[in-house]
Amino acid sequence: MNRRHFCCTVALSPIALALSACGKKGDWPEGMAEIKWDRDTCIVCNMVISDRRFAGEMRGGEKNTVFKFDDPGCIALCMHDMAGKFPWVRDTATKIWVADSSVTGKEARWLDARQAQYASKFSPMGYNFGAVAYPAPGSVDFATMSEHVVTKVRKPKA
Repeated sequence: MNRRHFCCTVALSPIALALSACGKKGDWPEGMAEIKWDRDTCIVCNMVISDRRFAGEMRGGEKNTVFKFDDPGCIALCMHDMAGKFPWVRDTATKIWVADSSVTGKEARWLDARQAQYASKFSPMGYNFGAVAYPAPGSVDFATMSEHVVTKVRKPKA
């Protein structure tokens, strides 16, 4: 190896390593679109998706449309409010993922939102549910969490 080749290899290796990390997609479940943290926004509340413990995503319909969420409660509101325009949001074939709120740091573990349990936790939008993989004291299923959020937020006006 000549000196020029050695210098280029040593000098470019850290740059190549840094650039290769920029395109890293992470561990996303099959079919799930990448969430660009601190850039993508929630389809319901338009808040930036930052807290990995409460993020969610829905994919379905003929066009395989993707909706992203910053709070499990926003998933419930989407299913309630957008079913007229997007009937597929309530279809059982629609994939819905939610982050496991018990995971900390920059990692995310994705759960099937319909199979997850929802424990009482402070969440970004104040619906105060976080998904967990296994039943915990006081946790509820997806349907109960959704009903609670919709009833709380979309109260009939007196």
